[in-house]
Amino acid sequence: MSLNRRYSAGWIGTLLLLPALLLCACGKEPAPAGESAEHSFRQVSQEEAVRLMETESDYLIVDVRRADEYASGHIPAAINVPNEEIGEEAPEALPEKDQLLLIYCRSGNRSKQAAGKLAALGYTRVVEFGGILDWEGEIVSETEDGT
Repeated sequence: MSLNRRYSAGWIGTLLLLPALLLCACGKEPAPAGESAEHSFRQVSQEEAVRLMETESDYLIVDVRRADEYASGHIPAAINVPNEEIGEEAPEALPEKDQLLLIYCRSGNRSKQAAGKLAALGYTRVVEFGGILDWEGEIVSETEDGT
């Protein structure tokens, strides 16, 4: 076999192998935003969060803003667990790691951070739904709900 023929056969083999490699690489979907293989949480729209609140029975709504932000207005029945206070140990206010947790903040940034940290701590049903700025439902303040 001449040198040109061997060289051409090598290129042809490479060109045939390349699409197969690309198909294998594309076969696995990347994790959705906010998810990794080990520590995942789900991101949903506010509408989906409301639907979960209407259909699920054992859940907590978790406001991860600072205490002063929470006091100025929050979703009814939400508990306050500031993002800055979620560390390497499970927060006392969230004792059940298999309970559905619906996480929100002001705009959606801290809620994503908090959801990721909670998932990394072993919480299995973490759902992040953005910020109170976009919330169209009722909002209560400390003076209104008596807390």
